[in-house]
Amino acid sequence: MSVIVAKKEAPHGLLLVVTDKDILGKKFEEGKLQLDLTNNFYKGEEKDEEEVKEATSRARHIHFTGDKSVALGIEANLIDQDKILWVSNVPHAEVMLESS
Repeated sequence: MSVIVAKKEAPHGLLLVVTDKDILGKKFEEGKLQLDLTNNFYKGEEKDEEEVKEATSRARHIHFTGDKSVALGIEANLIDQDKILWVSNVPHAEVMLESS
């Protein structure tokens, strides 16, 4: 399994954007909610599960989008399943981690 990971330097630390490869470049809308994965914000490098886990250990803020990406976040105990946002059956979760 591989996902796309974009790393962004933000004022408060590393922002990691983890997105399922198969939904990158698509737009999902449901009512007033929208996930626009066509934006450069989501473009990054293909990573495997271990590389994602290693990268999340250094991140301050993480966006997970897609079934595989969100499952990785849940498996790593980063995502509360009650906090997942669903847009057209696509899960999205944002996580803010304490600074170390």
